[in-house]
Amino acid sequence: MVKAFNAAPAYTQAKRGKPSGTLGRIALPVAGDDARGKTIAMQLVDDAGFDPVDAGRLADSWRQQPGTPAYCTELTRDELQKALAQADKDMAPQQRETLIKYFFESGATLSHDDVIAKNLAGTAPK
Repeated sequence: MVKAFNAAPAYTQAKRGKPSGTLGRIALPVAGDDARGKTIAMQLVDDAGFDPVDAGRLADSWRQQPGTPAYCTELTRDELQKALAQADKDMAPQQRETLIKYFFESGATLSHDDVIAKNLAGTAPK
C-alpha cells in the first residue's frame, strides 16, 4: 500500500500539473512501506505533472492529511518537505475542524485558489 495524490484537490490534479523541471512545480507527498511500490507511485506522480516527495512510512502519512500544512496547499518540493516536517499531530484535528467549519459556512462561493489560500493560512505553524 502506498499513499499518494490524497493531498491535492481534484482541480489541482487535473489542471496544475507541469512538465518535470518546471520552476515552481507543485509537489505531492508519497508515503509507503514498500520501496518498490513507493518508487512506482513516485513515478506516477511525476508522470502526472508533479514533483514527488518521499513522505516516509505509511504510519507517518498523517503528515499529509487534512489539518496539516501539506494538505491541499500546492507547495513546491522544498516547501512541501518543510510542511511535512512541521506537521503537528496534536494540532491537526483542531485545524481540520476549523477549516471544515469555514468551508461549510462559506458555501459554494469559494474558488479553488480561495480554498488553497485558506488551507495555507489555516495550517501554518504558529
